[in-house]
Amino acid sequence: MTMRRALIAMSAVATAAGFGMSSAQAAVDYPVCLHVYGPVTYDECAYTSIEQCRPVASGLPAQCLMNPFYHYNVEKRWPPRRPHRR
Repeated sequence: MTMRRALIAMSAVATAAGFGMSSAQAAVDYPVCLHVYGPVTYDECAYTSIEQCRPVASGLPAQCLMNPFYHYNVEKRWPPRRPHRR
């Protein structure tokens, strides 16, 4: 019975540890991603500019792209309001 409890406890710890990891959250922090092609294609979003990413991509089957999930500081501009006619 103790072996069963140990297995349940280990699986609960492993499950809880898995919920804490989020690679998508880390991807939002930087505006430029290195997209690497190959048997395992992945994105490494850890660059602040395209120029910073290019030397890393050099010689690899990779390219530097703008991160579509990065929150740029863009103000929303609403169209000007027209006065109401009476």
